[in-house]
Amino acid sequence: MITRNSVQSTNVISVGYDETSQTLEVEYKDGSVYQYYNVPEAIYEQLMVSPSIGKFIHQNIKNAYAFGRV
Repeated sequence: MITRNSVQSTNVISVGYDETSQTLEVEYKDGSVYQYYNVPEAIYEQLMVSPSIGKFIHQNIKNAYAFGRV
């Protein structure tokens, strides 16, 4: 299980990351939870300091990494 941290975002409730498996887990405000696979730690770090979490996910993660709904 990946521990998620709350974030300030209009579309995202929380974000978590597992360094070992390079899995990014995102909980959206609609209640859905997705895992994005093989996401480098540097991308996760950039996400967490981004002024817009939702925009960063949309522009840099959604179409770049394989994912699955949890």
